[in-house]
Amino acid sequence: MFNFDHPVDRHGSWCTQWDFVADRFGDADLLPFTISDMDFATAPVVLEALQQRISHGVFGYSRWQHAEFLDAIVYWYQQRFQLTVDSQQIVYGPSVIYMVAQLIRQWSAPGDGVVVHTPAYDAFGKTIDASQRQLLAAPLEKRGQHWHCDMTQLENLLARDNCKIMLLCSPHNPTGKVWQAAELAQMAKLCQRHQVKVISDEIHMDMVMGNTPHTPWISVARGPYALFTSASKSFNIPALTGAYGFISQPEDRAQWMHTLKQADGLSSPAVMAIAAHIAAYRYGAEWLDALRAYLLANLRYVAGQLNQYFPELNWHPPEASYLAWLDLRPLGLDDQRLQQNLIKQQKVAIMPGDTYGVEGSGFLRLNVGCPRNKVEQGVERLINGIKACR
Repeated sequence: MFNFDHPVDRHGSWCTQWDFVADRFGDADLLPFTISDMDFATAPVVLEALQQRISHGVFGYSRWQHAEFLDAIVYWYQQRFQLTVDSQQIVYGPSVIYMVAQLIRQWSAPGDGVVVHTPAYDAFGKTIDASQRQLLAAPLEKRGQHWHCDMTQLENLLARDNCKIMLLCSPHNPTGKVWQAAELAQMAKLCQRHQVKVISDEIHMDMVMGNTPHTPWISVARGPYALFTSASKSFNIPALTGAYGFISQPEDRAQWMHTLKQADGLSSPAVMAIAAHIAAYRYGAEWLDALRAYLLANLRYVAGQLNQYFPELNWHPPEASYLAWLDLRPLGLDDQRLQQNLIKQQKVAIMPGDTYGVEGSGFLRLNVGCPRNKVEQGVERLINGIKACR
């Protein structure tokens, strides 16, 4: 019913991935597999909702605190996660990373520590640093094909006097790890023990590819928490802006809303984002499931090709997301040399692993959220680049 093989030319659409690839990689004529958006048009039901809104013709100030938006969120959590959520806990913001940054400032003071599992989404480190907080790294360890958190090491960080927040990425970006319910429950217990508040970024929650289901933090929480997310990744609508989340404590929500409206002047949401979320959550499940199947096939294609040419990699698709976290360490490559070959000779842009911290050295993050033909071209160029650098 949905044709994900159909290419959409994004050139000239002010697109970060295609039109501004030179900002990060230096060259403009590169085939990009970079920032985490997709080359697919969004779901037809979302397009229809947006077209109806455009046809209305008036784009005045709007609100998000109404039944259509709130009930759509409640419905999505019931249908996708078999979880009943409290609509009174819902808050809104322009983006997930804005909401994370704002709550870090609300829940801590300059110099305080924020625990982050590394390698980590690079915006986490930038936000923590810009807020004059300290990033407390809890490195994930790769064992076979799975990523593990050393809970003893994590507790040592949580026990520090200056540790106020654990910033969780669930599912984890860039590794693609889906946290097991038991792991989350153990972390919740540790955070409660040491009076550490939790911010859970769950923007990739709908993109689980494997058999381990996503467990929202709400299901395991023991103390004050916030869960922030959006339909932007799963339905490819980040340019509309708009995110939402849950803040557990009434006083924290009140302070959040005061800052959002009074200090930052963000009292009116992007009406297109509201319309898109309602349509996606009410009617978009079938499209999303078809998309996930297509993306998993793309990831399996990457695994098949890489393992055919480099059996020592034994690479497997991630448990979540369309971002292939490629562990090239068994090949003993020079990261800088490989990047230069990919850019200058292969004319392809793939995110270097050290973008996500020192723990990412030896890795690449390849975005396969695109038609198969593009994936095939990208993997071929990557293989040629690796061969040239061995």
